[in-house]
Amino acid sequence: MQPIIIVLIILVVLVFIALIKTIQVIPQASAAIVERFGRYTRTLNAGLNIVVPFIDSIRNRIDLREQVVPFPPQPVITQDNLVVNIDTVIYYQVTDARAATYEVASYIQAIEQLTVTTLRNIIGGMDLERTLTSREEINAALRGVLDEATGKWGIRVNRVELKAIEPPTSIQDSMEKQMRADRDKRAAILTAEGIRQSQILTAEGEKQSAILRAEGEAKAAALRAEGEAQAVRTVFEAIHAGDPDQKLLSYQYLQMLPKIAEGDANKLWIVPSEIGDALKGLSGAFGNLGGGVPGFNTGGDGGNGGGPKGGIPAPAVERREEPPVS
Repeated sequence: MQPIIIVLIILVVLVFIALIKTIQVIPQASAAIVERFGRYTRTLNAGLNIVVPFIDSIRNRIDLREQVVPFPPQPVITQDNLVVNIDTVIYYQVTDARAATYEVASYIQAIEQLTVTTLRNIIGGMDLERTLTSREEINAALRGVLDEATGKWGIRVNRVELKAIEPPTSIQDSMEKQMRADRDKRAAILTAEGIRQSQILTAEGEKQSAILRAEGEAKAAALRAEGEAQAVRTVFEAIHAGDPDQKLLSYQYLQMLPKIAEGDANKLWIVPSEIGDALKGLSGAFGNLGGGVPGFNTGGDGGNGGGPKGGIPAPAVERREEPPVS
């Protein structure tokens, strides 16, 4: 009985192992390569699959989701003979599990080497400045070459990104100095523009102020002239209203003479020729008045007269007659 039991146990174990090998469950977004006696038979898709146990074998399980692979920095020489280190990131997806298994030994390594060589070809035709400012152009060119080359491997390259472009240390220092100089230049230009604008606004304000001041002074001068003219008209009208005679005007004329001679600096002053007519008129007026006053003599050289006709004495001034201005 014991040998039979042992045989039954062995059969049960073999059946269980056969069932395990027969039923293959493939996760979603995955694929499996089935080989029969070492030869490709079919590709198992996601779900429950049945294979022939001990005859069919699973060669490879491949993830069909999009993968992200960062590559280490690669030294690349630019057109102007400068070495820059470039980090790249590849986004790829397996579209054909059979081709990815049998067309290339290791598609990750193949993509990395293809990326390095393609990147060196692209950067070799650019100078450093263009390399630093043409990331989109480099990404597009690199993706086009990789997508075309990896198509036969059953791989689609969706995106290629340059993580970093690191020029040499000396070049970085020079670039920082240039950027600092550019910032200082822009700051100086902005400061000069601000000063210029401030000066323009100040000049405009001074101009407006001078214009307003001139207009005010002109109006004030006009008002003063108008006031003086009004005063002259008022005085003139008052004089004409009072109807003064020649005697009163001659007397007022003589009263202004001392004011003309005021001041220590007046060493010499000129008496107008019209003063003679005023003196004659005033002398005649006082001569007529003195006829009825004792001690007043209007004739000849007698009396108190010191003048030419004995009226009032002539003023003690140096007299220089000038002809009237025509």
